[in-house]
Amino acid sequence: MRLIPSTIHDLQHTLASANASKARVESWDLSALNRVIEHTPEDMTVTVEGGATLASLQAEVKKRGQWLPIDPPDSSITIQQLLATNASGPRRHGYGTVRDYVIGMAIVLADGRLIHSGGKVVKNVAGYDLMKLFIGDRGTLGIVVEVTFKLRPVPEAERFLQKHCASVTDSQKLIDSVLSSPITPTVLDLHNSGGLTVVLGFDGARDEVEWQIARAGELGVTDAATLDHDKKLQLQAGVRKLSVLPSKLAEAIGAIGEASFVARAGNGVIFYSGKEITWPTAPIPKHLQQRVKDTFDPNHIFPQL
Repeated sequence: MRLIPSTIHDLQHTLASANASKARVESWDLSALNRVIEHTPEDMTVTVEGGATLASLQAEVKKRGQWLPIDPPDSSITIQQLLATNASGPRRHGYGTVRDYVIGMAIVLADGRLIHSGGKVVKNVAGYDLMKLFIGDRGTLGIVVEVTFKLRPVPEAERFLQKHCASVTDSQKLIDSVLSSPITPTVLDLHNSGGLTVVLGFDGARDEVEWQIARAGELGVTDAATLDHDKKLQLQAGVRKLSVLPSKLAEAIGAIGEASFVARAGNGVIFYSGKEITWPTAPIPKHLQQRVKDTFDPNHIFPQL
């Protein structure tokens, strides 16, 4: 079953009926729920419906000099999809993930109930913090229909620099030098599109950015760059994701071999093409995941874990 609700109430009614008959809900289209409900620039918060695209939200809040500092490669992603996949982009190094900016949300559960977590003010402590449970659930627990984000000012300036490296060892030395230096890049990527390359990004006040560029130059990072390397890879089909300790980044890249990759060098997240590689990871507590699934979706009408 594919759901195309026209209102939140419509979605509630349809899900309640599907749950009663134990009908599987395979997908949904929230494009009708696409409003920016409330933007409060003085509080730097915005409330938006789940069917709005990230691009449309950014365009709206940018009118008042603000933005949501989350930059997945496809800005046409909806807010609901953004939360369900916990998507992010190169600026994750400096700005974190979408979890860091959600202060309230409304979710429709499998039985049609509408629940709320958090609120519309930054210093909100009311109720249970269910927000982190639904961020990254890939639509297995409920459908996010409304979100309140805290925003940031649009930076006065932003610059990207890069340096080509002869080997993975050289790139790791450069990354270590960056991390131990006084500079604070918002982007710290390593990719192999056109050769092994470290990319740094800086934003903020113009004087601050110029200072950081000068310090990066002392480390040999001087060539102008863009973030095209990220979209070039991630908008392809079949891209895989691997998460390792930052200290294991060079080892993981060696295991990937000649495949195209983009690595968030500061946190160990690697996106790559080609065949899947095996990497030792901590066991997933699947029994706990299943208990959560059974609690929120006992008839399993949403996609499975």
